[in-house]
Amino acid sequence: MNKTPPTADRSALASAHRTFATEISALQGLDARLDDSFEHAVSMVLACQGRVVVTGIGKSGHIAKKIAATLASTGTPAFFMHGAEAIHGDLGMLTAQDIVLAISYSGTAAELLTVLSVVKRMGAQLISITGNPQSELALSADLHLDAHVEQEACPLNLAPTASTTAALVLGDAIAVACLEARGFSREDFARSHPGGALGRRLLTFVRDVMRQGDALPIVGANTPVPEALVEMSAKGMGMAIVLDANRAPVGIFTDGDLRRLIARYGDIRLLSVAQGMGRNPKTIGPTALAIEAATVMDAGRLNQMLVVDESGLLLGALHMHDLLAAKVI
Repeated sequence: MNKTPPTADRSALASAHRTFATEISALQGLDARLDDSFEHAVSMVLACQGRVVVTGIGKSGHIAKKIAATLASTGTPAFFMHGAEAIHGDLGMLTAQDIVLAISYSGTAAELLTVLSVVKRMGAQLISITGNPQSELALSADLHLDAHVEQEACPLNLAPTASTTAALVLGDAIAVACLEARGFSREDFARSHPGGALGRRLLTFVRDVMRQGDALPIVGANTPVPEALVEMSAKGMGMAIVLDANRAPVGIFTDGDLRRLIARYGDIRLLSVAQGMGRNPKTIGPTALAIEAATVMDAGRLNQMLVVDESGLLLGALHMHDLLAAKVI
């Protein structure tokens, strides 16, 4: 039986709505202020001959780490450099060809100002994201992006909330603009994410998951059904591949074909595979994406598919379980 939520729960919901409204308002303000500086920042990143080194400290450091990861995964070489670690040796990672993207809402973080002086001496470029265009970090940078917000979502107006959201979205906007300018494709994204679902879909080919060699259940058209059943049971694909003398597939004999033979003839001991096999089996090439094979198999309600070369000769076979095991589907 449902109970009325306690007052605290209703207050929490109201708080959530206020937080959303405050942060949405902050983003709308940020959107309204976007100008040529943003386009200039994107042009600088696109022209960078080195890496984009994203740095920050505290909550801004967490945002900087995420922005660096987004840039790196969408075609812009980038890494995160912790503001405090930078002044204790990590500045050695910088080169004159790099761009430093420094994030500090106040624009007065001592660690980042120290980084600024080294970047200037080195000759690298610096883009700052702050909420104070008159801060030292903003005025000393080669380019400043204003991430000012009128109000934090924190009711005390202290905890970085709306301001960190604004900085994060600004960084995401730079990454997406660079992605689009470079013509970064799904295939490019997959190469950066080979362990993810998209990477598996776009980088896994039929040849990578097909069964081949001794793992294939192969019989001839004149093979007696009982012998074919032995081969099918041994190889565990729920079918036997029927080949001609040139190793070209002329059909497949499946568990379903066996049931239909029994229903029709009863005694199948003297029947050959040719009397029950399905002809003109579906085939695919080894260089096709595994997800393409999965799509064809799903549309045709197939559990198996044969893999052939350009001459139509057998190379291997797929089972739907193979695609599931490879996490392609």
